[in-house]
Amino acid sequence: MQLNQKESSFVKELKEQEKLCIEKYQKAANCAVDGQLRGLFADLAQKEQTHLDSLTRMEQGTVTVPQPSNAAMPTFTGTYGASETPDKKNDCYLCTDALAGEKHVSSLYDTSVFEFRDDNARKLLNHIQSEEQNHGKMIYNYMSANGMYN
Repeated sequence: MQLNQKESSFVKELKEQEKLCIEKYQKAANCAVDGQLRGLFADLAQKEQTHLDSLTRMEQGTVTVPQPSNAAMPTFTGTYGASETPDKKNDCYLCTDALAGEKHVSSLYDTSVFEFRDDNARKLLNHIQSEEQNHGKMIYNYMSANGMYN
């Protein structure tokens, strides 16, 4: 598949956003206090790397549409109580920032889906957007289990 100039521009922007997500999740994993959250961020960094790899292949002319995953959403046990400890505030900040990033990236994918001519490219971008929404749901679930989401 040969991308036109507009499609190439979108792929370039999406790749930059995925690189930023990978870096942010890696840093957040290193800064998180709770082990569950460190694991979540590390897992999300790997998933974002998969997105980046898919976009790189698309840029090179190959589009592979992944099969939907049946992986279960992780469940979290509450680590933090009602009180606002420094550790809870730290982890809440990391989650809030990550959730805002997922909202932004999901929005970029939503727009991009409509800009591609190739059906498989559109399916891939839609698949990635769905995964980004799931990332946001995982972060929300963690925050909810820990009394961080109001």
